Amino acid sequence: MLRRDRHRCDLITEQGPGAAGLAPGPVSDPEHAPCTGDWVALAPVSSRAPATASPGTPPGTPEPAGIQAEPVIVEVLTRRTALVRSGASRRSTGQVLAANIDLVLVVAAITESPRPARLERLIALAWESGATPLLVLTKADAAPSADPAHLDPSWQAAVEAVATGIRTLTVSARSGLGLEGLRGELAGASAVESAPIGSAPIGRSSAGRSAVLVGPSGVGKSTLVNALLGTDRLAVGAVRGTDGKGRHTTVRRELVALPSGGVLIDTPGIRGIGLWGSGDGVDSAFAEITDLAAGCHFTDCEHRTEPGCAVLAAVEDGSLPARRLTSYRKLQRESAWMRSREDARLAAEERARWKSIHREQRRMYADRQRHGGRR
Repeated sequence: MLRRDRHRCDLITEQGPGAAGLAPGPVSDPEHAPCTGDWVALAPVSSRAPATASPGTPPGTPEPAGIQAEPVIVEVLTRRTALVRSGASRRSTGQVLAANIDLVLVVAAITESPRPARLERLIALAWESGATPLLVLTKADAAPSADPAHLDPSWQAAVEAVATGIRTLTVSARSGLGLEGLRGELAGASAVESAPIGSAPIGRSSAGRSAVLVGPSGVGKSTLVNALLGTDRLAVGAVRGTDGKGRHTTVRRELVALPSGGVLIDTPGIRGIGLWGSGDGVDSAFAEITDLAAGCHFTDCEHRTEPGCAVLAAVEDGSLPARRLTSYRKLQRESAWMRSREDARLAAEERARWKSIHREQRRMYADRQRHGGRR
């Protein structure tokens, strides 16, 4: 699936680009709703019945011909990976941002002050998806550093602190700095199998990875996609002259194929970055703390006041920043809280399901009694 609007999806099939409607009725779980990057099953195309003439139609007016209906999405196939954040509703459900991805490009603009806590959240979200995160720093041509290829000290310190075990690329859509390296990452071997999209085939006919861009508004995600495409396909916002920040432009998630190989999903800027999932993403994002924890005296050490805690010892000797441990604790608490909400919701839905089953059984028994035991 390339793109989804409210009631309609753009997709690619073996026959080429097309569109499909959504199956009627509410979706019980938003996590199972079709999303950009999904593989979906379609119901066969059928013809609608001729429309009924409206009141007041003059006698003898010919009836309109049957309208050829679009196919309907009836099933979302099993996802290899999925980038999910907690939804904005009170139902403790997740919102799928992209599906079947190999890379999550965490995008930040080095013209802005580094925000390590936000980067840590995005990286944890990326690891939780099952894909591999890649930190992409944009607008290198406008960086305060004299050499665009090298980060200024504040960003260098932030990257060293948060990008544990992941690659970092510094790029400029304007000058082309770092774009070849990013193209190489996206054109790498992938398990994705896809049909051709337009003039840039992917999957079986050419190697490539499926990637999604995530980050706040104005960091240059759409501009970066256009630079990789070599054309101004996506709309971009003007940059404010006062602070060099971009404006919110992208309003929907869209998958595009790259001429150099691979596909890229552009997403709107993320404001709320609520965690979702098992919590493994937090452990992966703070891999150095997880490694240190293996040396703690107690296997259930919470790294607070326990004797023999290797993590606290690392904070004391300066090898682990205290801010890093504080952020780890915060994200672990949030992840555990979201899991408890999800477990409570699933338990409530299961109770409601069995209550409905028992209600239906009582109705059936009552009907049999009224009919003298005959079915």
